[in-house]
Amino acid sequence: MMRLVLMGDLHYHEIDHSIPGLLEARTVFYHTMLESFLDMDADLHISLGDLTNFGSALELQEVYEHVRRKDKTFIHVLGNHDLYTQTRREVLEITGQQRYHAIDTETAMLVFLDTTKEMDIEDWGGWMDDEQLQWLSRMVELSGTKPLLVFGHHPVYSTTARSEMEKGSIHPSIDMWHILNQKKGIGVYFNGHTHVDSIVAQNNWTFVQLSSCLDEHGFRIVECEEQQIRISAVDIADVEIAKHAALLHQHMKRYKPNPHARGVDSDREVVVSLMTAEQPQT
Repeated sequence: MMRLVLMGDLHYHEIDHSIPGLLEARTVFYHTMLESFLDMDADLHISLGDLTNFGSALELQEVYEHVRRKDKTFIHVLGNHDLYTQTRREVLEITGQQRYHAIDTETAMLVFLDTTKEMDIEDWGGWMDDEQLQWLSRMVELSGTKPLLVFGHHPVYSTTARSEMEKGSIHPSIDMWHILNQKKGIGVYFNGHTHVDSIVAQNNWTFVQLSSCLDEHGFRIVECEEQQIRISAVDIADVEIAKHAALLHQHMKRYKPNPHARGVDSDREVVVSLMTAEQPQT
């Protein structure tokens, strides 16, 4: 079995140190969330982007200080906020991450995308260039009938909640379904960006969207087994965390909390069957 833990938009951010209580709120909130995330048992710990709020060198260095204290395999999918103030090259140099890549295992093929625009603070929508789209098409083909797990920051247009909104998805002019429909067998697409939990099944794909950790304090566990992929929610229930998040909300730039981030129960957990007619359940 392969086990993954996923984190939605964290938005680690610089603060005004003159505001009473704000430094303590940020320190306790992010320390608790990152410790809880990294202490979970998993083969991979994955951030679905917007790990930071502006992608400044200071934000990235500070959040990665937390990450590197643990001996974990941490994968940071780029989000639009991560590229607001620095170039893609500069951000990748600080983080040591790859722009986009794939990991092929016996259990499933994992594909990590870059759906972000560089230093475009006015357009937070998603985009992918032709080179990456061609690469993704090859990965879909190479995955064969093995389960394919795709991780991107932006949703595919008109799939999960809010993905049909302007700047709420990979740009609708990019025909993602032309690529996704080539998949033989089961595919699961994970994303953040819209700050609301949502799970939608379309064709042979399941789309799983995570809300922001600042609104919904928790993560997702993905367990890939022989006959199914089980995706479940983990809540960090802590009164102090909620109090600190409320203070952070009041003083964050370019962030608006979503009171409906949790969605409904069916938006937080799902079991995707890998069985076919040729593989009767035993």
